[in-house]
Amino acid sequence: MKLIYTLLLVTLGMGLNAQNSYQIGMNKAFELWGKGDSAEAANLFERIGSAEKNNWLPYYYAAQLQIIGSFDMADPVLKERKLEKAQEILDQAKQYSEKDNAEVMVLQALLYTSYITLDPSVYGMKLSGTINEIYRKALELAPENPRVIFSKAEWDMGSARFFGEDPGKYCPEIEHSLELFSNFKPEAEFFPDWGQERAKMILANNCKK
Repeated sequence: MKLIYTLLLVTLGMGLNAQNSYQIGMNKAFELWGKGDSAEAANLFERIGSAEKNNWLPYYYAAQLQIIGSFDMADPVLKERKLEKAQEILDQAKQYSEKDNAEVMVLQALLYTSYITLDPSVYGMKLSGTINEIYRKALELAPENPRVIFSKAEWDMGSARFFGEDPGKYCPEIEHSLELFSNFKPEAEFFPDWGQERAKMILANNCKK
């Protein structure tokens, strides 16, 4: 009986140490991100994902950093490589996540959007319909998720501009996302909660009354 009790204590201690290491690592990665060291933050998120197994969140943030960094890249070859890397990491997040994860779906839509900025003539026709379908499904799965509402509205605004339409017709969706952001509570520690500040900026720049 004493041996069983000792083994239980050891097992519990190992679990607590692993959890503590995960929290320390994730907080460090976010700290690096906040300081502007996106490359090192992305690398750390990937290392955490490799160590954690079965956890989609580190891969989610590693992919997000790659996607964000791709939008402003001028060199098409380097940009495409970065997007290919982002897709590899995002596929890891998908592997360890539930099948229909609206948060991961939003990142996939953003990744495809960056591909369109790489070459609109090639990727616009190829991916626009796919992006619309991703947002449609994400909205169906998570109608109260502010990132889904906001990201879809920003995509719709960009599409409207491309076709010479008024992007302002999507301002109510941006406003709705901000209402949702104000009451949003992440499901658990380190779950996504980004987007509110960008939604405010989009509203200020595109929805002046």
